[in-house]
Amino acid sequence: MNDARVLVVDDSAAMRALFSDLLDQARNVQVVGTAASANEARDQIKALRPNVITLDVEMPGMNGIDFLEEIMTNAPMPVVMLSSLTQAGTEISLKAYELGAVECFPKPLKATPEQFAKTVGKLGKIVLAAANSNVKEKKKKVEVQATTNFAWNGRIAAFSASMGGIEALTDLLAGYPEKCPATVVVLQNEPEVVATFLSRLNKDLKCSVRAVTDGCSLEEGVVHIAADPNAHVVLEPGNPPKLRLLPRDPIEGVRPSANLLFGTIARAGIPAVGAVLSGMGSDGAKGLKLLRDAGSNTFVQERTSAVVAESPEAAVALNAAERELPAEELAVAALACCNKA
Repeated sequence: MNDARVLVVDDSAAMRALFSDLLDQARNVQVVGTAASANEARDQIKALRPNVITLDVEMPGMNGIDFLEEIMTNAPMPVVMLSSLTQAGTEISLKAYELGAVECFPKPLKATPEQFAKTVGKLGKIVLAAANSNVKEKKKKVEVQATTNFAWNGRIAAFSASMGGIEALTDLLAGYPEKCPATVVVLQNEPEVVATFLSRLNKDLKCSVRAVTDGCSLEEGVVHIAADPNAHVVLEPGNPPKLRLLPRDPIEGVRPSANLLFGTIARAGIPAVGAVLSGMGSDGAKGLKLLRDAGSNTFVQERTSAVVAESPEAAVALNAAERELPAEELAVAALACCNKA
């Protein structure tokens, strides 16, 4: 794993100093420079050769989104966007993901110094993962036609994703038919961003997409997404199976835990197909192995196509997956497993 050499771009001198201090305390992370504008950042990129940038949305002159588009068009490199979690901020975050940002990190606007430090403490791990992401190796996406004559055979689909997951799920779910298999997804991202993402998916997809609620039924034609950082999601057997929310402690630092969800599906003996998509850390790998051992079909997103390959790599290391596939081809494979034909 490469160390992170970070350029901090923010028009606020106070924020540049604060983020620089916090990042310099993170393991394997070094702040090599700062910039107050896009013009300064261009010069610093040439002179300092950082391998990751943190980029503020609001800046004088060219704003962060326009500069992100310039970077990804001319010389792609890992970028972590910093933005607010207002409604406008979440729309900007989705735009940043579309343009190629590795991650969008919430910039606390109203917080005590202790709360701020706790929130931003996660930034070091994110920046390090971004520095080792596959942004520079992205290939032109190949359009893959999903199954057209689909009739659900009752097998459920379960996926997990975190860093890079917005892009992966966008590609995967684009191939879903209106009457898709009952699907549940654990997505580690800011709840406010996920809410905006769900709204957009419901406009773009043929099937329905909903946030997981306690006691909701897994049903044909619906994708349930669990992103509440205050509760785990587990499967409760029945006809139909239900999803339950459990406000318990994080598991291995994660909540909701994909390992826990996958494990409850495996123990219930319910026919399923599972996949671990782009993500930071190892959540989902152990659970996917349980699913495979229980007889389910299991996949991981191809490591070279995942924005962040840590989670797929962890699953591969456990021999938890049958195959590695790009996200759009994962849709085809998952639907084939869930099709009567």
